[in-house]
Amino acid sequence: MFHDLKHTPDNHGKHFARALRGKAGVEVLGEMVRIPKNRRKPMISPDEAVAGISAGNRTALARAITLIESRSPAHRDVAREVLRRCLPLSGKSIRIGITGVPGAGKSTFIEHLGKRLCDAGNKLAVLAVDPTSAISGGSVLGDKTRMEELAHHPGAFIRPTPTGGALGGVAAKTREAMLLCEAAGFNIILVETVGVGQSEIAVRTMTDFFLLLQIAGAGDDLQGIKKGVVEMADAIVVTKADGSNRDRAEVACGEYRRILHYLTPFTPGWVPRALTCSSLENSGLDEVWAVAKEFENCLREAGTFEARRREQNTQWFQTLLKEAVLARFFEEPRVHEELPAVEKAVADGLLPVAEAIGKFL
Repeated sequence: MFHDLKHTPDNHGKHFARALRGKAGVEVLGEMVRIPKNRRKPMISPDEAVAGISAGNRTALARAITLIESRSPAHRDVAREVLRRCLPLSGKSIRIGITGVPGAGKSTFIEHLGKRLCDAGNKLAVLAVDPTSAISGGSVLGDKTRMEELAHHPGAFIRPTPTGGALGGVAAKTREAMLLCEAAGFNIILVETVGVGQSEIAVRTMTDFFLLLQIAGAGDDLQGIKKGVVEMADAIVVTKADGSNRDRAEVACGEYRRILHYLTPFTPGWVPRALTCSSLENSGLDEVWAVAKEFENCLREAGTFEARRREQNTQWFQTLLKEAVLARFFEEPRVHEELPAVEKAVADGLLPVAEAIGKFL
């Protein structure tokens, strides 16, 4: 059986296929690969996973994240046990969500900021989420390629993950991946979300500091007058403030400062900031990080940092409970039997939607 590497989160298509070419027993056809069963790694055990993660072993961390992302029922119990045992080791990081319109330079920003943070002695984990194709079900997963220098830094761990159709610009298992990264000793977690615009809100419910990247001179200034994702931001950074674009970036930043003045802050006790930066010139990055640390210190002193974490845990529980109830509903044999006929009746205009829903409830 051949495996399509384009749809495999842990690999990078043709690059991985090229590396496997010539290995004993491995057949490669384009980006499709067939690996003999005796060459495949066995599923990691909870003891191996927890021991490796607590020791900071990145291979164990990557395999454990793969385990929790798996949809196989055989992996579910093992993944739950790993999470249960890693939970007491987590929580010792600042979680930063980074979003923005496509082309705002999220990956470049993360790479340059990340290198500075790692050089300063921090351990940085980047959970980079790529959109899943609605047609093929695959994802590009090219963040390790875009952040090549950071990917090779000994203090950094980059994990590209497909959304898998999850809403809110983040992957379905991003929360669990964050816990495992914290258990592995990473004190800064960056979640780079899918840049899809104003619907991107799920990251707000799982991170401490929410950073919105914007660009000037490309029509995005108008987004400032729409609430949406802007009103949830703890800071807005206008990127690419260099060369001939520097003045436009400063003007856009001034507009955002005025807009933020009229919006109710999402985080009580914190006044959102607007800044500019240039990843190309490495300017403004230290100021952005200083604002993030000021935010953390402000919330910890006010006693609201841990309160927000507890609230997020409750929201996480409620979300998963709803998903579990919905999944259990569709697993009911009677639903399987009656759903096709009811859907056809609704599609043909013979049965009102409200009545159809009432029938199943």
